[in-house]
Amino acid sequence: MPRARYENDLRERGDLVLALGSMAEKATLNAMEALHDGDTELSRQVIDHDREINKKRFEIEDRCLFVIASQAPVASDLRYLASMFYISTDLERIADHAADIAKINIRLGDEPVPRRLGRIASMADHAVAMLHHSLEAFVRRDAEFARRISAADNEVDRLRDTVYSECLRSMAGDPASIRRGTHRIWTAHRIERIADRCTNMCERVIYTVTGRMQELNVSKQ
Repeated sequence: MPRARYENDLRERGDLVLALGSMAEKATLNAMEALHDGDTELSRQVIDHDREINKKRFEIEDRCLFVIASQAPVASDLRYLASMFYISTDLERIADHAADIAKINIRLGDEPVPRRLGRIASMADHAVAMLHHSLEAFVRRDAEFARRISAADNEVDRLRDTVYSECLRSMAGDPASIRRGTHRIWTAHRIERIADRCTNMCERVIYTVTGRMQELNVSKQ
């Protein structure tokens, strides 16, 4: 295969990862919008669209395997293709977390809307920004940018802890708030997991560029 064709195949696979990232980002934004507005129809769309996201992930894996099997890439090209496997899995999992948030909205039923999400909304804003920037780091193959992005995970964790504390205090003082508080805790957990997946993506960007696996935010363990 001519070099130009080979490089085009690499770009095509990278573009598929970006397309999957866009789908995961849209799912997250729609899930949060539906939660805020109590829009169960939009939540069902997020859940239904998750099947398309799963198919896109498997398509990426198949196409990357084809290049690896047919061209036997080495060095940074091989790391780039291998990272696509892991990044596409993280993106698919992000969409799963978005679908979980959509299911939480449906369970909340006829709670008053628009819902006051407070710090949960801020968590989502940080997580979506991390997702967007992680994909940018992947495109640029920028290890330093990836390291800086992962630091934002600490703020998401801080907000999650605050949400947990507020919910537990409210639930202890008002048994009627237990159902609502439980769903808020579940939502915060899903958003925190989205941020964790973005950190994983940043680790893969660093591996692609440097050839070394570097575990970020080790203090969380």
